[in-house]
Amino acid sequence: MYNLMVVHSELSDAEVDRIFRALADATRRDILRRTLVGEASVSALSAAYNMSFAAVQKHVAVLERAGLVTKKPKGRERVVSGNPEAIARARDLLNQYEQIWQARIDQLDALLSED
Repeated sequence: MYNLMVVHSELSDAEVDRIFRALADATRRDILRRTLVGEASVSALSAAYNMSFAAVQKHVAVLERAGLVTKKPKGRERVVSGNPEAIARARDLLNQYEQIWQARIDQLDALLSED
């Protein structure tokens, strides 16, 4: 009999979708990496990329909707900070999937070892 492990997550399916769609883009991953190291203004972030300020703002908005960054006013600028808790929740979900696949591989290995 095959025993399936159920993935339990603090995240809803919609939240998981938003997080992994946001992380699917290299520019957004880089913005997230930069903002996890230290907060940065949208202006400073846009200077690092060969794209318009508006395009960087859109990338930040996707990350913000996914809960991966927060944006707050600081003077005349908007400062972006990475959200390590959201990364930890996504990592925990991936770890649960890894455990499921490892259990399946172990079961297969046990079946193959019987003969």
